Amino acid sequence: MRGFQQLYYTSCEHGLSGSSGFQFNAVSERVSAETRHRVESLAGYEPPRSLVESDTPELLARCPVNLCHTPGGQGGATTLCVRYVGRDSARRFGNYFAHALYTEGEFASDSGGLLAIELWDSPAWTTQVADTTELPELSAPLPRGPLSARSARAFLRAHPHAEQLPALLAAVFAALAEDGSVVVIDDTTDRIAHWFATVCYFLPPPLASALSFATYLFRPTRGRLHLIGTVPGAHPEFGPDDEESYTVFDFSAGRFPEVVPTHHLVRLLTRIGVGSIRSVWSWTAEYTHGQERTPGDWHAPVAAAAAAGGTELTGPDVRAVIDWLSGADHLGPRRAVVAADLHHKHRDLDDDQLAALSAAAKAGGDTALHHELESKLHQSRIRAYATGVANAPGPVPITHPAERERATALWQRLFGEAVHSRQRVRLLLWAVGARLAPAPELLAARCLDLAHALLGSSGAGPELREEVARLVHTLPAFRAGLAMAVQEVLEERGGQEQLFAQFPAKLLNERDLGERPRLLEHYWRAQAEREPTRTVDLLFRILAVRGQASPDAELLRGLWRQPSPAWTYEEATGIARRLPPGEPMDEAVGEWFDRAVKQEVGDEVELRACLVLCDTLTAPSRYAWLRAVTQECVRTTLSLDAALREATEATALARTFRIPQIGAWAAPRALKRYRLLPAMLRLPADPARLRTEIGQFGFHLTDGYLRAVHRAAATSDRIDEVLLSHVAGVLAVDGVRAGLPQAHLEIVQTLHQRIAHHWGPADLDRLSRALRPYDTRRADEYQQYAEHRLGRVKKWGRKLTQRRPSDDPRPEEG
Repeated sequence: MRGFQQLYYTSCEHGLSGSSGFQFNAVSERVSAETRHRVESLAGYEPPRSLVESDTPELLARCPVNLCHTPGGQGGATTLCVRYVGRDSARRFGNYFAHALYTEGEFASDSGGLLAIELWDSPAWTTQVADTTELPELSAPLPRGPLSARSARAFLRAHPHAEQLPALLAAVFAALAEDGSVVVIDDTTDRIAHWFATVCYFLPPPLASALSFATYLFRPTRGRLHLIGTVPGAHPEFGPDDEESYTVFDFSAGRFPEVVPTHHLVRLLTRIGVGSIRSVWSWTAEYTHGQERTPGDWHAPVAAAAAAGGTELTGPDVRAVIDWLSGADHLGPRRAVVAADLHHKHRDLDDDQLAALSAAAKAGGDTALHHELESKLHQSRIRAYATGVANAPGPVPITHPAERERATALWQRLFGEAVHSRQRVRLLLWAVGARLAPAPELLAARCLDLAHALLGSSGAGPELREEVARLVHTLPAFRAGLAMAVQEVLEERGGQEQLFAQFPAKLLNERDLGERPRLLEHYWRAQAEREPTRTVDLLFRILAVRGQASPDAELLRGLWRQPSPAWTYEEATGIARRLPPGEPMDEAVGEWFDRAVKQEVGDEVELRACLVLCDTLTAPSRYAWLRAVTQECVRTTLSLDAALREATEATALARTFRIPQIGAWAAPRALKRYRLLPAMLRLPADPARLRTEIGQFGFHLTDGYLRAVHRAAATSDRIDEVLLSHVAGVLAVDGVRAGLPQAHLEIVQTLHQRIAHHWGPADLDRLSRALRPYDTRRADEYQQYAEHRLGRVKKWGRKLTQRRPSDDPRPEEG
């Protein structure tokens, strides 16, 4: 168990920064810079506008309180309480006090078993600045606040919208699974904290520990936590782009999501109730294996534990437990206990459910229960098949010789009386499942007759299709009869090439066709339609059977049957590599390569595949297969790709892409769309060229380039020579000669203002020198900014020196 490091963050006169203003007033000794950065990013606070000028205890008490928690994973857990304190030492409004706790381990174990939300209104929190900059660490147990399961139950009973709890809990489950956010709006943050506590009590303990939350954010759309609270007086507006990221429950205005998918686990948990849920979680630990993540994972263990504690299960709960039992090897003997509990309490289970319970009883060592359930199943299955009950379970093996002989005789009689194909299919499946042994000649004749009937039928329903598929895979005699029936149909009637794409001939495989080459090609064509990923391999199988080197137009259209057939880049590359080099190709091959090379490029992945194809086609033995226009497209594409890798200056690279082929062909256009701008930004720019040629980039490239330069200049910690060259070129833009629209000129002006106010003296001086050959006025302006900023730094240094008493030790001496 580790101690909690403490951090105070507020606007004060004395702290770690050495000057007044927002800073860390005091921290524990082991607090790292990373922890300070994390706390500072979470500590921001804006009060509702109506409470900004609060300066009395009564008004300050009305301000929302933000209890914020991030589990942090392996990086440790951070919890902080942020309160509005009104004025700072300079009597300016807007000050807040953030008291943060950080542990390198798990919050629950290090806090003494608390949930983070249970620190709401805890006496551990303070809003008083420290006299020194060092704080002690806090050790467990942390003092909890007033929230508990009992207070959550009382809160729900009194809240007018308590019926929204299942939807809220379901939304939080979804947020945890999808890294989304749920926003709760209520009149006070105390009510919001009660909602958060209620949700945490209902969540499985591992998920509750992984939940991040903030009880108050003025602008919730700027948060990326699982649970975010806010009050009506804040700024909770959500735009259309926020609908997928934020699910909003406005308990103050009574506005809630129209539909929130609610898993049966949520219904079970809310039926158990917040007053009893913690007991159920303690029991559930005996049923879990530790890998549960989703509501579906948790449903069955919770239901089994709840049932053992006396909770009545619904139909979905029972089904979840039964489905789960088949893989619940970790339960050991308890597996049979769960099966017995379900069997005794639920007498309306179907055969599949009884079979699952029987298997669980056997695995758990309860032999008596296993035999009882198996006896029920045997009788039910034979009766269902004998009477033709729809959706009846399959037969069980008949092992007694006399009983099997009688069953075989019954089977022969029923087969002869059967009128419909489905009845005969079911009877054959019964024979397989019951392990009957009719005479081989009789079985072969029955199977051939059935195969002919099925090939001549139309409109087979899904049940019949599924049963015939099972029959093909379990009865070799029927599979042989079906292959024979297909051959007879193709020999008797022409124009049946698509027979293998139809039911049930498509159930056959290559082994079933044996040495029938004519059938194999028809089969492979049908396979290509059903499994497009195999089409290239199937093409070369057909060519091998035909003894041909090149496919013709008919074969290609027969394998790629789309309205506008074309190879994907990967298919075209594979085909180019497998076609025999140096062999003459059918004219259709060049046409299909042309379509493949020129098709639209959807993303960077497709672009890489397109370049691989172009590179593959440049081999002399393959290049000759291409049309002249295809060859030009391939050359242009690879030339532009090489320019992206070999260029030494950004403006010259952009000029390389000012060719008409960019608009004509998809591959060059994709290189410009996905790779030109990043490549330009990696290269130095020639300001002399850039200031006049930028207007020739085209609107979209110019727009992306200007915004990228602005973003880099605003966010980069270090201004290297490459970035400096781009910034100098943009700031030196000749508005008249470049012909930029007003929107782009405004970006240039915004960049100028950003640099003038935020760059350091040294970088401003470098920029001034870089600009001077092109814009003396602006160069002088940046030089003045640099000198002014340098003067301010020196002035601050003198003030700090004057404030330090001569007899006090310097910071490095203390």
